[in-house]
Amino acid sequence: MTHVTVAALYHFVRLPDPAVLRAPLRRLCTDAGLRGSLLLAPEGINGTVAGPRAGIDRLLAHLRAIPGMETLEHKESSAAEMPFGRMKVRLKREIVTMGQPGVDPRAGTGHYVDPADWNALIAAPDVAVIDTRNAYEVAIGSFEGAIDPGTERFGDFPVWWAANRHRFHNKRIAMFCTGGIRCEKSTNYLLGQGVEDVYHLKGGILKYLEEVPEAESLWRGDCFVFDGRVSVGHGLREGPHVLCHACRRPLTPEDTRHPDYEAGAACHHCIDEYDEADRDRFRERHRQVRLAAARGARHLGG
Repeated sequence: MTHVTVAALYHFVRLPDPAVLRAPLRRLCTDAGLRGSLLLAPEGINGTVAGPRAGIDRLLAHLRAIPGMETLEHKESSAAEMPFGRMKVRLKREIVTMGQPGVDPRAGTGHYVDPADWNALIAAPDVAVIDTRNAYEVAIGSFEGAIDPGTERFGDFPVWWAANRHRFHNKRIAMFCTGGIRCEKSTNYLLGQGVEDVYHLKGGILKYLEEVPEAESLWRGDCFVFDGRVSVGHGLREGPHVLCHACRRPLTPEDTRHPDYEAGAACHHCIDEYDEADRDRFRERHRQVRLAAARGARHLGG
């Protein structure tokens, strides 16, 4: 079976005019057979793309030729089929939205901790481990003993910290996220708040699941990913989750047997969040997705 290469990447770098990069980047990705999403902002680039090996290599060479991106790193995994419907290159204010103008990872971040050293750090009694991801991501997996801030979006983290910082007096703070980008900002934010001992998992959960043997792992559950695979586990194997196409939350196979589940239209998480007009719209979208699949195509809303 031919597998699709999936590359997740980000890099903080000053881009005076991100719009200039957009069209050439989209053209290259399309010509190289890539699909996915790339975000460009004055602070850098972030995204995940998938496609043939040669196409991924071509994109990475192009990005690393941009001044300031020579050291861009990426993480790779594979998928049994293309996990994206199309290629998007978007302009944003931030490549990961925190809404804190003073935060700049280029000015300093927490101490990077390699996956091989992460277990020892988070097992230390004077370390508080904080999951910087959103609540629906944490719900399907996290590190043993990690604190879940319960945030709906990353921009909520500063408010949560302001209300809870007293809990972490005389503690070292260890933070983690999917690929590392949110921790670049959250650790810089904590440094600006006067927290001295801040650490974060280099390469994020994805690098940890790739490198740390399952028998030695302190990770419990699966890791949500923002593509058609929905989740991955140890060794970056595709997980069992599917996406509710109404609310975009990950669902286990057991969740799809819940009485409130309707493929493409509802799940037990969102059954009370939408009205019947919304449901009809979701059902029509799901019907179009099925019709496209029957033709051997992929509906862009699927």
